[in-house]
Amino acid sequence: MAKKEETISLIDTFSEFKELKSIDRTTMISVLEESFRSVIAKLFGTDENYDVIVNPDKGDFEIWRSREVVKDENLTNPNLQISITEAQKIDASYEAGEEVTDEVFLSSFGRRAILNVRQTLASKILELEKDSLYSKYVDQVGTIINAEVYQIWKKEMLLLDDDGNELLLPKTEQIPSDFYHKGEMVRAVVDRVDNANNNPKIILSRISPVFLQRLFEMEVPEINDGLITIKKIARIPGERAKIAVESYDDRIDPVGACVGVKGSRIHGIVRELRNENIDVVNYTSNTELFIKRALSPAKVSSVRLNEEEHKAEVFLKPEEVSLAIGKGGMNIKLASMLTEFTIDVFRELDEAEESEDIYLDEFSDEIDAWIITSIKAIGLDTAKAVLQAPREMLIEKADLEEATVDDVLRILKAEFEE
Repeated sequence: MAKKEETISLIDTFSEFKELKSIDRTTMISVLEESFRSVIAKLFGTDENYDVIVNPDKGDFEIWRSREVVKDENLTNPNLQISITEAQKIDASYEAGEEVTDEVFLSSFGRRAILNVRQTLASKILELEKDSLYSKYVDQVGTIINAEVYQIWKKEMLLLDDDGNELLLPKTEQIPSDFYHKGEMVRAVVDRVDNANNNPKIILSRISPVFLQRLFEMEVPEINDGLITIKKIARIPGERAKIAVESYDDRIDPVGACVGVKGSRIHGIVRELRNENIDVVNYTSNTELFIKRALSPAKVSSVRLNEEEHKAEVFLKPEEVSLAIGKGGMNIKLASMLTEFTIDVFRELDEAEESEDIYLDEFSDEIDAWIITSIKAIGLDTAKAVLQAPREMLIEKADLEEATVDDVLRILKAEFEE
């Protein structure tokens, strides 16, 4: 009866163990046994002469102790030895030198020991849960998962996967226009698993280029089958992205396959990314050609490369310049990210325009010397070179105020209009 009374306090702990789907039976039994042995070793100094038999299915266990039968006067360690008088009470045939095995009830260890077992088990369960969670998700980094919104905070969202594991989607990893309610399903990629102090945190992302790549792999069978490869991705999440693809089969148009008939394949991806505009371009190892393609929809006239510094000067017809730069400089920024080249765009001058030019220094009576120095520092030495350069580039790279740039352009234009 005592055994039942004491073990019933552990049944809840056993049941909790059984609910852990990710922990196999062998590990479960091993941990339970280890917990009991830890308490026994603390009580008696050793657990070598004990056998612990765990039955997690019933929430039950047995503890058996082996002791050597010794003459009454030779009894020195009751944990390892049993007097012949006590042994013969169990079985009259026992003699000195034989081994007696009898069952030990947890109740005889005292309440403190029982509490110790429960605490040890609870600690082991928590540790195993953490190890299991880490192992599960460290192998899924780069994989898309679906999870339910459980709680929304200012800086992050707490999501739950199908097994009830907690996942985090920080605000910094959400698309700016993302908006969710509790209970909604979110699709994201496992970005990383932090495991500081053995406390795993699964961080998800919807802005990672990998998320875009996985969406294409799901929507485009040719990518999943390895017939088309995604070579490069550049994203400004929620706004615009460029993706470079390559086909290993001449019969397959990689851009057409990714877009689908009437955009059927790419539409779903665009919707998932909150209407992010996606440009798909053919990849090529020819840097000059790749830069031209990356600046799509603008049509590039010529490219001057500086391979060592990874810089490119791109020349376009005046009407193509704004297309190349894009709204807010987004197109040129993505093209630079995709090609890994710093791209500067210039207006292409016709022969008449090229025939005459004036060095900036000659305008020192109208333009402050420090302004001329700032403009020359970005490689523009002549009036036409400045007029040829995009206004946004002069503001950003020369670090000049908009009004200052407009004054300079007005002065230079006036010179050629006379």
